[in-house]
Amino acid sequence: MDVVAVVVTYNRLDLLKRNVACLKGQSVAPSEIIVVNNGSTDGTQQWLDVQYGIKVIHQSNVGGAGGFYTGMENALRLKPDWIWCMDDDVFPRPDCLEHLLKHTKHPDVGVLAPRRLLAGQIYTNDFLSFNLTRPFSSMYVGRLSKMQVDAPVEIAGTAFEGLFVRRDVVERVGLPNKDLFIFCDDTDYCLRVLSAGYKILYVPEALMDKEKFFSDDSWGERSLKKKWKRFYQIRNSAYLNHHYGKNAAVRYLRGFNTVIGYIFIALFTAPFSPAYRWGDISKFWQAYLDGVREKLGRL
Repeated sequence: MDVVAVVVTYNRLDLLKRNVACLKGQSVAPSEIIVVNNGSTDGTQQWLDVQYGIKVIHQSNVGGAGGFYTGMENALRLKPDWIWCMDDDVFPRPDCLEHLLKHTKHPDVGVLAPRRLLAGQIYTNDFLSFNLTRPFSSMYVGRLSKMQVDAPVEIAGTAFEGLFVRRDVVERVGLPNKDLFIFCDDTDYCLRVLSAGYKILYVPEALMDKEKFFSDDSWGERSLKKKWKRFYQIRNSAYLNHHYGKNAAVRYLRGFNTVIGYIFIALFTAPFSPAYRWGDISKFWQAYLDGVREKLGRL
C-alpha cells in the first residue's frame, strides 16, 4: 500500500522536527514524506534543505488550506493509494499508520481519521453528522468528545490533523479549497467527500499525540494575537452555511448569529482592552457579508 504523508508547517521548527521523526519511525513507513513550508522565518527552510528522505516545497504563507492544497496536489503526482495529511503539531505513534491501513479494504470508505490525544486525554473535534436545516443549532451534531468510543465508527467530519484520504477520493472531489486560508477547510472537504458518496471512519486505535501550548499572556494579549483569525472564522463559517445550507434560515441566520456574538464582544471590551477596537465591528460585519456572498481569498 503506497502512502504519501503531507505535512504543512509554519514557524514551528521544533514541532516539525518531532513530527518528521515520528513519521520516519512508523512501523509501516510512508513511501514518501512531503513537507510544505508556508514561508517560515524561524530557520525551518534551512533545516529542511539539509534533510534527506523528505520532499520539500517552499512557498509563501497561504494558510493551512493553501498548504494542504499544494501538498496534496504534489502527492497526487506520485500516484499513491492513500494521502496522509497533518499539521506540524501532531505526532503519530509508531503503529498509527499500521492501524489505519487495517481499514483500507472497504472501497466505500474514502477517509480514515485517527484518534488525537492532548496531554494524554482524548482531543477531538470529530462529529457524527451535519445539521444543515436548523439555524439555531450547531452545524456539528454528535461530537465524539462527549462520547465513549472504543471501536471504529462512521463519522461526518474530522480535521486535517491526521486525515487519511484515498487517492481516488481526491481525484473525484478535488483538492482543498485554498481560498479559505484557515478554518473550515477540513469541514468543507469532509462535506464534499460525503456528497460524493464516500464514508469517513474514525479509528480510535490509531493514535496521534497533539502538542499542548502554554502561554503567560493575559486574556487581552491572547485575544489580540488571535484576532486576525476571528475574521476568517466568521467569514468561512458563514460561507459553509450559505454554500451547504438546505434553507434560507441556515444560509443566512446561522452566520449572522455568529457575527453578532463577536460584535457584542468588541462592543463591551473595546473601551477596556486593546484586544478589540471600534473599527473591528465593521470588519466583523464585512467578513460575514463576504461569507454569504461566497467571496473568498486572503483577508
